[in-house]
Amino acid sequence: MAHTKLAVLSYCLLPAALVGARSLCAQEGVDTRGAIEALKQQNEALQQQLREQKSLIDSLNARMNSVQEARAERSKDMADLHKQMEQATEGAKPAPSSTPGKVIISGEGGAGYFQTGSEGMFPKGDFRLDEAKLFLETPIWNEVYFFGEINLRTREMSDVTVRLGEAYIDFEDVSKLWNQERILNIRLGRMDIPFGEEYIYRDAIDNPLITHSLSDIWGIDEGVEVYGSIRQFSYAVAVQNGGSSYRDFESDKSVAGRLSLDPATWLHFSVSGMRTGNLKQPDDLWSALYFGNGWFVPLDPAHTTKFHAEIAEGDLELKFPHGYLKAFGGYAHYNDNDATADNGRDIYYYAVEGKYDLCRKLYAAARFSEVFADDGYPISGNGDMGQYLFSGVLTKELWRLSLGLGYRFSDNLLFKGEYSFERGKQIGGESRDHEDLFAVMAAYRF
Repeated sequence: MAHTKLAVLSYCLLPAALVGARSLCAQEGVDTRGAIEALKQQNEALQQQLREQKSLIDSLNARMNSVQEARAERSKDMADLHKQMEQATEGAKPAPSSTPGKVIISGEGGAGYFQTGSEGMFPKGDFRLDEAKLFLETPIWNEVYFFGEINLRTREMSDVTVRLGEAYIDFEDVSKLWNQERILNIRLGRMDIPFGEEYIYRDAIDNPLITHSLSDIWGIDEGVEVYGSIRQFSYAVAVQNGGSSYRDFESDKSVAGRLSLDPATWLHFSVSGMRTGNLKQPDDLWSALYFGNGWFVPLDPAHTTKFHAEIAEGDLELKFPHGYLKAFGGYAHYNDNDATADNGRDIYYYAVEGKYDLCRKLYAAARFSEVFADDGYPISGNGDMGQYLFSGVLTKELWRLSLGLGYRFSDNLLFKGEYSFERGKQIGGESRDHEDLFAVMAAYRF
């Protein structure tokens, strides 16, 4: 750097010296020897200036190197101090051979006001902390991660009790063992059941509406899941316990899977299939999979020791510049080993949902969903669960029309309101027409 500056300075001063020499030669009566001597003196003066500048530049470079070395040493000291503090907070345990990274804590939830008709869940009107979740994530070793979910409050919880949501070890990019990325990943622990797609965006901050579809299929269960993607295809398959308990009382496991295709950026569709496996009464009161704001439950618990369900579904999504259109439809078959009656049930369900951005932050959304069971099945919907799920009342058909507006202040804060019309008919012909829901909510993420 110093030599470069010296060269530049020399080139700049050389023309000046030449001009001075030419001026001297042009003057009449000038002593040639005196002119040469004067030029020598000027050259020596310039050389002295260059030497002084080089010395100054070398001194500045030395100082800069000293400052950088000091900064590097301070950074190393801070890193060592940070590591010591982390070990101190973990009980001063010796660091393992592969030190895990920092724990990332995040959360989301929603709070608002809910009111239904006289036969709904909130006939008196409730201010509710509708959802509150904490998430913990940390790397363990290489491409191995831990993810945990703590549910402080969900809509399905009847009280404020801390419960475990998902908690699993994620072995990412196992396919790198044969030089292929993203083809095979493995999760082991407690995780979402990979059936359908509504469960992916049903949390308050991700759902454009407040309610969900009538079928609202989702669940969390212990087991193992493999997932990955190949070009335009992606897949997820899980083998899990299937029942409501943290233990499994039957060797027949639940199996669920989904295959997705994205042929274009604006088009997505998938097919899903699942069998709950045999669930044992009275140990398993219901399935791990939610359905219709309830579960798959035995029709006659007094005469049933085993029950099960098989389900299939197709999902479609069209993406537009200012919104989307989603639709899905499915079929479920329920049966049990009740020797006193034929309890086999065929259940059909579907939903159509659209969202349109009225402006950059304001949107409108609507969803129509419906469930049919010609021979009747316990379907709670927005109705009272004690009446429509556990008392033996069977619903033949039920539909819901949800209309809502939302204003998204940011990706982390959403305010939305909704009115849902809900109508249906019981197996005996009685109407279900007092379950409409009005709700407003603020949803958040951090």
